[in-house]
Amino acid sequence: MTDLIAIHEAELVAACAALKRGEVVGLPTETVYGLAGDARNGEALARIFATKRRPADHPLIVHLADASAIDDWARAIPPAARRLAAAFWPGPLTLILKRAPHVLDLVTAGQDSIGLRVPNHALALELLRRFGGGLAAPSANRFGHVSPTTAQHVRDEFGDAVPIVLDGGPCRIGIESTIVDLSADSARILRPGQIGPDAIARVLGAPVAIGAQTSSPRVSGSLASHYAPDTPAERVPRERLDSVIRSALGGGETIRVLALRHLPDGVHGLVMPNEPEPYARHLYAALRTLDAEGAERLLIELPPDTPEWFAVHDRIARATVAPSDDDAP
Repeated sequence: MTDLIAIHEAELVAACAALKRGEVVGLPTETVYGLAGDARNGEALARIFATKRRPADHPLIVHLADASAIDDWARAIPPAARRLAAAFWPGPLTLILKRAPHVLDLVTAGQDSIGLRVPNHALALELLRRFGGGLAAPSANRFGHVSPTTAQHVRDEFGDAVPIVLDGGPCRIGIESTIVDLSADSARILRPGQIGPDAIARVLGAPVAIGAQTSSPRVSGSLASHYAPDTPAERVPRERLDSVIRSALGGGETIRVLALRHLPDGVHGLVMPNEPEPYARHLYAALRTLDAEGAERLLIELPPDTPEWFAVHDRIARATVAPSDDDAP
């Protein structure tokens, strides 16, 4: 038993008992914190949707203790799924596969596909092993809001509505898993994450398509507006940031800025790391911090437009709108 598990033994026991009663708990993973419930229990699933205020047509991802459990939840599993699971599980990869007959419609939003992953976090894996089944675990926040990357974020979001939150520390990755659809004839990335298309293509031995088609299943985090702070947020190219700031301050607006490298003199905000992985790790916490300051407007300086920043750009785009024409230089 690791030190982390020993430290949280009492909480693990309480969390497992709560899940078996059909309740929901806050669950740490390497990506973001999840709101976990028994994926075979309709009442638990309904509790997840009600607590998050999540639309019923938005499917859930089922978290498993290990790759061998994939056969309990999916059918007609292609060899590509086995290869990706062997390469990346436990880890930040969700596979979309054909659902097994017993899977509840609440999990899949009535679709013939299911999202599965094995999280790479010691507390999550220990709880899954003790529970002995799959846990549906969307991000532990109100639907559409900024995802939580600490236990305190979950407590701030839900308070007494989620009395048990396992505290596994800050999330190591900080953005949601890559979602790869394998329910059709070829692999397709439906949500980018830390595991990029090149890494997936290397395992599969073939290029992987990016972006949903009209025939693609609905998946978590695929709406145009998602992961969004309450403060109106705009994404701003680096070369326009100073002029947009001047325009906002000249109009008497209170603003906060999420910047790269430095903040202009007299401007309040946060400076983010210049590398994509640490940037992703701190993004949601930074958005939550600035959102709580009550400004009228949040400006996010866009990172470089290169492949390694793809997932970060996706999250920023869903959390923001583009700058208005009035701010053009």
